[in-house]
Amino acid sequence: MEENYIKMIRSMVGNTPIILNTAAGILLNDDKKVLLHLRTDTNNWSLPGGYLEYGETFAAACVREYKEDSGLEVKIIRPLKMFDRGFVEYPNGDKAQTISQLFLVQPVGGNLLSKPTDETLALGYFNFNNLPPLLNKQTEEMLFYAEQTCRS
Repeated sequence: MEENYIKMIRSMVGNTPIILNTAAGILLNDDKKVLLHLRTDTNNWSLPGGYLEYGETFAAACVREYKEDSGLEVKIIRPLKMFDRGFVEYPNGDKAQTISQLFLVQPVGGNLLSKPTDETLALGYFNFNNLPPLLNKQTEEMLFYAEQTCRS
């Protein structure tokens, strides 16, 4: 697996729009609230998750990124759905279409981050009907789907 794959690609293409694969996890607490993290790069909320490195599977990326973004070690319960119409423009001008695999996850270790990191400013559990400002329409669609399929 090649680390910093996206950084290498960006060094070649600059801000040119590219297609990237991502993985994200839905984690619900006992009150059926969903865990979100406040991103350092865009200063809005998203599901813990992120881009696949070269050679990495969606599931492995979800587990790795969940730990980086939240401090929690998770296991995949099941894949939920693939979302392929995510568009994001970052403050630095990078543009991407994201193809995101959403998983239902369960914590198996670790602890929620207690202070900001280079990727996460804050963490919080939110009611599906009272969400904070989200990263993009795809994040909204993933949360809507999870609300319909995972809350019962």
